Amino acid sequence: MSGRNRADCDVPHLREERELLLSGYRRIAGLDEAGRGALAGPVVAAAVVLPPEPDFHWMPLVKDSKLLQEKERQHIFDCMTESGIEMGVGVVEPDIIDTVNILNATRKAMKLALAALAEPPEFLLIDAVRLRYMALPQKAIIRGDRTVLSIACASVAAKVTRDRIMLELDGLYPGYEFGRHKGYGTREHLACLRRNGACRIHRMTYSPLRDLNRLI
Repeated sequence: MSGRNRADCDVPHLREERELLLSGYRRIAGLDEAGRGALAGPVVAAAVVLPPEPDFHWMPLVKDSKLLQEKERQHIFDCMTESGIEMGVGVVEPDIIDTVNILNATRKAMKLALAALAEPPEFLLIDAVRLRYMALPQKAIIRGDRTVLSIACASVAAKVTRDRIMLELDGLYPGYEFGRHKGYGTREHLACLRRNGACRIHRMTYSPLRDLNRLI
């Protein structure tokens, strides 16, 4: 694949939403999560309902949150908020993740995000995951956060929300630098774990945390 074609694949579009609009669906929610692979902190999901045929100046800036710098994500999130974009957020804490596993916790966070919307959506576009036992029609799209605009918007909303939570937790649990690595398994985070042991927001079912037995 050429560099130009690869770059084009990372520009989210509205084709999925437009096809659903033509099929009669009006409220289409894009869903994505943040924090699924982290060693600490919650998993956060966001649901975003764009208006039909949105035309906002910030839309060309939107990408999968992993492809954006922190300031870029913050700016897009602020633009979405100022534009009145409908968003719902769901948060599932580490103890629940350890109890039900991360996939089920992700599904739970997405269902909470849907419940937080002003009105129920009519169709779901989801990054990779299917929400079992939900009557709503849905489509799981691999790499949807890179190709579908509503999912990419949800990716940004989930990431910004989770980062803000981790900044708050940084103040509650000093010595782990959560505000820097956001709970992911960086070299810095692993060094903090070796030095301090685990704290109450770590996911103890995750490797290498399963090997730690000191909880502070």
